[in-house]
Amino acid sequence: MRSRSPHTHLRNRNAAAALSLCLAGVLAIAGCSGGKGSQSPNAQSVERQSDAEYDLARDLLVKDNPRAALDHAMKAISLNEENDKAQYFVAVIYLKFCSTNRGLETPDCKLAEIEKYARAALKANADFHDARNLLGQVLVLEKRCAEAITVLEPLTKNPAYIHPYYAWGNLGEAQMCTGQLDVAIASLKNAVAGEPRFCVGHYRLGLAYEKKNDLPTAEASFTSSVTADPGCEDLQDGWWARGRVRKRLNNPEWKKDCEKCRDISSATATGKLCLALLGTTAPSPTPASATPASPAPSSANPANPAPTTPSVSLKNQ
Repeated sequence: MRSRSPHTHLRNRNAAAALSLCLAGVLAIAGCSGGKGSQSPNAQSVERQSDAEYDLARDLLVKDNPRAALDHAMKAISLNEENDKAQYFVAVIYLKFCSTNRGLETPDCKLAEIEKYARAALKANADFHDARNLLGQVLVLEKRCAEAITVLEPLTKNPAYIHPYYAWGNLGEAQMCTGQLDVAIASLKNAVAGEPRFCVGHYRLGLAYEKKNDLPTAEASFTSSVTADPGCEDLQDGWWARGRVRKRLNNPEWKKDCEKCRDISSATATGKLCLALLGTTAPSPTPASATPASPAPSSANPANPAPTTPSVSLKNQ
């Protein structure tokens, strides 16, 4: 069944927006996909207790109480280390901590913990495809892009993975990170062909074309990144990207894009870049550009991926 548009699937200035977008998708996935859980009616009571703690954690995160959610998810793991859903969910919660205005610079944003629990979920269930996608995503954020490619490439070819566009999106980002622009463009085209509403995928495709100095094509992809789905309109990095490209193309509409970017938030690193281009204030030093994260799938919204990289996501795997 086709998933509904996911509000999704990190890296300093690009991380937060994309992360938030991706996070929504990851949350949806964590709620309804992949894990083994205690499916046997004869499951031990400790396993049922673990599942109950996981359910509490999920509900708390939906209510935007990530710290309490983390406590219950960790308790679920202490009761049953084989609870792959709980292991994955802890990784998701840590990813949420990366989706604030400060992105990867947030003190609670711990990429090593995301990687640790994504790997633990895979150890408990080697067929947990969303966890594998999330692992690939965090490896990209850690700039271990070659390793990320080895994790993600097989996932794009696995017919059992029902949201391959998330994996294609993360693979394309990893390939772009290693300088393989043409290969990255092919992967990202697969991502948006598989899910036309995947705004972070369109955004990353625009970055690849921008790196090749194909500005008209980059502009078209950035346009899709903010229009492909109603949820895409909040992708601040998409507005900033289209604005800066339009300015280079001498398109007077660039100012409207930067104003939209500013209106989403002037507190983020991306928002400050838009203010600077508008001449409102001087730009703060910004780190190397990163692309929005792709989500970890399931019945997530493709527009906003889950844990998959501009203002740091989860909104891909």
